[in-house]
Amino acid sequence: MSEVAGKILPINIEDEMRKSYIDYAMSVIVGRALPDVRDGLKPVHRRILYAMYELNMTPDKPYKKSARLVGDVLGRYHPHGDSAVYDAMVRMAQDFNSRYPLVDGHGNFGSIDGDSAAAMRYTEARLSKIALEMLADIEKETVDFVPNYDDTLKEPTVLPSKIPNLLVNGSEGIAVGMATKIPPHNLREVIDGVIMLIDNPNADYRELMKVIKGPDFPTGAKILGTRGIEEAYRTGRGVITIRAQARIEKMNNGKMRIVVYEIPFQVNKAKLIEKIADLVKEKKIDGITDLRDESDRTGMRIIIELRRDVNPNVILNQLYKHTSLQETFGIIMLALVNGEPKVLNLPQVLHYYLEHQKDVIVRRTRYDLAKAEARAHIVEGLRIALNNLDAVIKTIRSSQTTEIARTALMEKFALSEKQAQAILDMRLQRLTGLEREKLENEYKDLLEKIAYYKSVLADERKVLEIIKDELTVIKEKYGDERRTIITNEDNRIDIEDLIEEEDVVITITHHGYIKRQPADIYKSQKRGGRGITAMGTKEEDFVEHLFIANTHHYLLFLTNAGKIYRLKVHEVPEAGRTAKGTALINLINIGPEEMIKAVIPCRSFDEDCYLLTATKKGIIKKTHLSEYKHGRKDGIVALTIEENDELIGALLTNGKSEIVLGSRLGMAIRFSEEEVRPMGRTAKGVRGITLSKEDAVVALDVVEDSGELLTVTENGFAKRTPLTEYRVQSRGGKGIKTANITDKSGPIVGLMVVKPGEEIMAISTDGIMIRTKVDEIKRAGRATTGVRLMKIGEQQKLASIAKVKEEEE
Repeated sequence: MSEVAGKILPINIEDEMRKSYIDYAMSVIVGRALPDVRDGLKPVHRRILYAMYELNMTPDKPYKKSARLVGDVLGRYHPHGDSAVYDAMVRMAQDFNSRYPLVDGHGNFGSIDGDSAAAMRYTEARLSKIALEMLADIEKETVDFVPNYDDTLKEPTVLPSKIPNLLVNGSEGIAVGMATKIPPHNLREVIDGVIMLIDNPNADYRELMKVIKGPDFPTGAKILGTRGIEEAYRTGRGVITIRAQARIEKMNNGKMRIVVYEIPFQVNKAKLIEKIADLVKEKKIDGITDLRDESDRTGMRIIIELRRDVNPNVILNQLYKHTSLQETFGIIMLALVNGEPKVLNLPQVLHYYLEHQKDVIVRRTRYDLAKAEARAHIVEGLRIALNNLDAVIKTIRSSQTTEIARTALMEKFALSEKQAQAILDMRLQRLTGLEREKLENEYKDLLEKIAYYKSVLADERKVLEIIKDELTVIKEKYGDERRTIITNEDNRIDIEDLIEEEDVVITITHHGYIKRQPADIYKSQKRGGRGITAMGTKEEDFVEHLFIANTHHYLLFLTNAGKIYRLKVHEVPEAGRTAKGTALINLINIGPEEMIKAVIPCRSFDEDCYLLTATKKGIIKKTHLSEYKHGRKDGIVALTIEENDELIGALLTNGKSEIVLGSRLGMAIRFSEEEVRPMGRTAKGVRGITLSKEDAVVALDVVEDSGELLTVTENGFAKRTPLTEYRVQSRGGKGIKTANITDKSGPIVGLMVVKPGEEIMAISTDGIMIRTKVDEIKRAGRATTGVRLMKIGEQQKLASIAKVKEEEE
């Protein structure tokens, strides 16, 4: 309800809320949070600079207390909180926040460690030299003035801004429903860009990027690649990656250290060091022995000392990945254009700045022209008086009052009132010959200036030349070298390139714990040994998968649900021999009901390579590996599995191999892989072996020339059988007997093709592992049980086997 002139009017609350919120939003957008495209300033910054100018806080004067300035800004122009004004002034004085500080601060103005500035009663300030260029010619009616908040004073709506401040110092602000984040740039480059636009008004962002390379942050560091810069300059929005500058040094004791000497823009150094310390404490980064900050007034210097046995490049890249030594900067080039917020690309930002400068130059020239014409008018009157000196003196002497004298002069010599008054005000010393000559020279100069000003106003090209000349002077006076390096995209270091290629043992438990270990920590043992503890497992958990992989390979995880997930081997955390490892759900986004049924390593997703899968019920399927090259965090479909069936294994093939499948109850079949046609990812597959009701497939492998079939049983028995004893059959047959299954041996748990000289690893459900040479396992016929491979503890079983690959392979 609203009461107007004694009447109560009904108002829809939705309409009132909408109107009030829009009014509030526009107030924030226009009057607080967004910079003007012309001078790159928000109202509070503009009012601070103008108040300092009014207080005569110029670089050639002594510093004045910040509290004096803040009080003036509050009382005159900005009726908000004093902390808002002081904080804004402090940021303009911080050389790590502003690329070209507009305020020259004296005292404690905070630090890059996040320390706040001292209270305003302690600090002092004045305008910086470059800030004077922002205010130059403001007294020449170059910009519009409006009444302040209480209509007692006038304040500028924009500053003349001889420097392109929006790009040079950047801006950041959150309004209602929109935000701006413009990075700072190098003054020389931006001025070169403006000059390029003057010479070629149709220059696009690509041409401008030849001179404006990209953002230039006060804290230096480096930008990785130009893609984000190009996107921002083309559309007004883009994301760039900023990385700290660091070098690796060798210390006197032979150890290595990392020295960080530049960090990304707006990163808090103290919090950065604290984060590194936390990562070391939590053992997420291993190998750092000492961390200290040696920064001083000469520059930044963060020292990270390393253990002797670690690769410093790997540690550095881990720091880039896990800390703010590498940050992204989301560019949103949003600014007010004629009071309206707009997202602008690079040519538009420069265009609006140039239009502003043209307006400033034109208005300044008009002001100077009016002043020159007014002075010339006075000088003309003085010349008339000097040329008719006796008559003028006689007229003045004969007049009773000043008014009569002024009127008489106007009538006798056709003078204006201002000219007549100037004659009356003229001092006697102007009658000397030297003064008369000065007057003539002044008149001549004034006529030249008037002609020049008129020619400028009549020709826009002259206005543009003035802008070019003035910008060139500013560039030479204040320009400096670029601080931020811009690297090519190809220079981005991949952490994998810095990880040494080596074979590692990957173990995965039934309950989903995974770890990697160097393959060489398991020394070869004689057949029949007890083995060494490979993994500490919790009760009722046992190791289900064991294999050898290279640190640069992908791991493909196939689950009972028929989905495939992938992970880089080096991304699997390394753990000690007795450690249980890391929960797999922390590394891949596996579903709650899914279980890993097969894991295989691969280097790349080649078109001529196939993924062959087999299920417990004997269904096999072959798919081009290239169909799996586009992975997703939540996995992709690998195959469709029927109810009551599950995946038992998968391997990579060339499409022309021979395959052997082995069953739990001792049957095996050998057939050509070419009998299985390639299918799509979601296909079910075809029958590989026909099984009895109680039987199930436990393993599959590729037949190799001169290879033998290694069969391992649940109770630790093993044997080698020549593959020549296994004839090639058609796919889908029952197969032939491969082992004599007894209560003593237990059913088959593993089957693989091996060659003389190779080594295998076997692991039991209680985490005991043994590594032994294939040659030490007895060669026997198909219908035999084999010899003891490993002593199995009571109520334990042999879980899985894996082949150790030689380095030459």
